Amino acid sequence: MALVLMEEFGEVPGEGRVQKWILKSSNITVEIITLGCIITAIKCKGKNGEVNDIVLGYDDLEGYLANPKYFGAVIGRVANRIAKGRFVVDGKDYQLAINNGPNSLHGGLRGFSKVIWGSEGVEGGVRLTLTSPDGDQNYPGEVQASVTYTLEGDTLSIQYQARSTRTTPINLTNHSYFNLAGQGSADIYDHEVSINAPTYLPVDDVMIPTGEVRPVEHTPFDLRRPVLIGPRLKEVPGPGFDHNFCLSSPGDAWTERMCARVFHPASGCVMEVSTTQPGVQFYTANFLDGSFKGKGGASYPKHSAFCLETQNWPDAVNQASFPDALLRPGEQYRHVTRFTFSTA
Repeated sequence: MALVLMEEFGEVPGEGRVQKWILKSSNITVEIITLGCIITAIKCKGKNGEVNDIVLGYDDLEGYLANPKYFGAVIGRVANRIAKGRFVVDGKDYQLAINNGPNSLHGGLRGFSKVIWGSEGVEGGVRLTLTSPDGDQNYPGEVQASVTYTLEGDTLSIQYQARSTRTTPINLTNHSYFNLAGQGSADIYDHEVSINAPTYLPVDDVMIPTGEVRPVEHTPFDLRRPVLIGPRLKEVPGPGFDHNFCLSSPGDAWTERMCARVFHPASGCVMEVSTTQPGVQFYTANFLDGSFKGKGGASYPKHSAFCLETQNWPDAVNQASFPDALLRPGEQYRHVTRFTFSTA
């Protein structure tokens, strides 16, 4: 298993200290801070032995306290968008903060990505824990959540768990932005991507799924075989990919499946993703604009990274035909996602 180290990363006035946990194997180093369970670095060896940090982020705590694009963060209670920030549970209407056009995005104004989690070392990794009180961001129920990162060889595993005292929607994911050429590289046009999904969810003009589950065949969304991202982006309507790819159907058993593979030929870096979740949001950093200064003073322009956010289907709490989005008292929410890094 990996070597596990911990060091201080800074302090948030009135809230507490933030730790950085470092997981090291022979080829991979992963760095995680207790603010938002944020992955601040993943360092991999390329085919020529060079080491690249392949996730976008900031050099210091101040950057992550703002972090408007959620670099590296765990998102909750509900990742992605909820239409008009509204849902009904047990006959009661709930209204969330509107923070993305007319919708609620990524847990609200102060979701799981904005708070300091407790942490403890485990074999090969770190477990982070959070209590989200009843009414937090207007969500019902007290939620006890944990996220465990472990590194074994070339595989980073993320295990999510949660329980709630009342029925509440929940959908946790990690929002790391990857560039396999190294963070700070200009774009991802020279990356090859494949996603093992036969269908995807079309969206309306505010990025809410229309309710249709559409086959990818004969569309720009057919990524079942590797495609070069740059040319394919020219075929996708709008600014780029920001869509849920359906890995399984509603009611499918809780089972881990290979989800996606990304390859950067120049460096030889390969990233493979498996998950137990029914969907993955493939996002090509369409809303980065170069205004954020990242690690080492790097500028992050449009299409300078990609995200593969394994999760439930967006707005599932409002769409009865989508996989169940509710966590009920006595139930346990859990899912596992693994990122495996290699060279080719």
